Amino acid sequence: MQRYLVGVDGGGTSCRAAVADATGRILGRGRSGASNIMTAPDTAISNIAQAAKAAFEDAGLDPRLMEDAEAYLGLAGNNVENTVAYVMPRLPFHQSIIESDGLIALQGALGDGDGAVAILGTGTIYIARSGSQVSSIGGWGYHLGDLGSGARLGQMALQESLLAHDGISVRTELTQALLEEFEFDPRKMVAFSQSAKPGDYGRYAPLVFQFGAHGDKAALSILEQSARFIDRSLDRMSELTHGGRLCLLGGLSTLYAQYLAPRHQQRLVQPAQDALAGSIALAKAAFAGVEGGVA
Repeated sequence: MQRYLVGVDGGGTSCRAAVADATGRILGRGRSGASNIMTAPDTAISNIAQAAKAAFEDAGLDPRLMEDAEAYLGLAGNNVENTVAYVMPRLPFHQSIIESDGLIALQGALGDGDGAVAILGTGTIYIARSGSQVSSIGGWGYHLGDLGSGARLGQMALQESLLAHDGISVRTELTQALLEEFEFDPRKMVAFSQSAKPGDYGRYAPLVFQFGAHGDKAALSILEQSARFIDRSLDRMSELTHGGRLCLLGGLSTLYAQYLAPRHQQRLVQPAQDALAGSIALAKAAFAGVEGGVA
């Protein structure tokens, strides 16, 4: 019986899936909601299944074929061991491998070659390859890491808005816009923060870039602080790859590029393929020789 390969790219904002035949040729793609398995594992499981179902339907295939598929999943939040153990048996696939979303992005962007990727989205993670050595930094999640991420940008913008409300910081168009969204009632902003997930904070990140482009002092201060931390992480990536190629990936990648130090801007290259293509390539390699699967 023909089996299919499934690749999944799951982050804090959205989940993308692809289904491919045994040769790795992508047949269909699908998308659903957030799939960070550390912050919301049950939601992630549901959205992974929805995205895969959509990919099979896009390919004109019966979604029930997922049950016989081999899947390679690059997921945000994969570095918590008990979370992976919880998620793995609840996935709708015949066999599954869970790795970081950074690893599949590296494979898609650079293939088997050396270099590094920085994934700048709701969270942040950096992956480097030098020869046979693959190294990662960051990706520790919103509570202890993800500095420079969309979630952190949104949180910092709300913090700055409260400082402006209290007269500690000067009000700017950015802080005024955020205060207005919460009806100029700090209690509503605080109430939002009590249940906000990284993706909720991340919704405000585009506003920071938008106002920063128009010279808003609060927005520029936030962006400069965040970019300096990203620069430090990229310095470490440069050490690991001896100054090799660098790809910026993720929803904030194009927005951040101009704020990075020139030493990193000059190393930037365009990714060869996307993370889904990387997940399918890794699935093909990982499940080679599986009976009924890849030959």
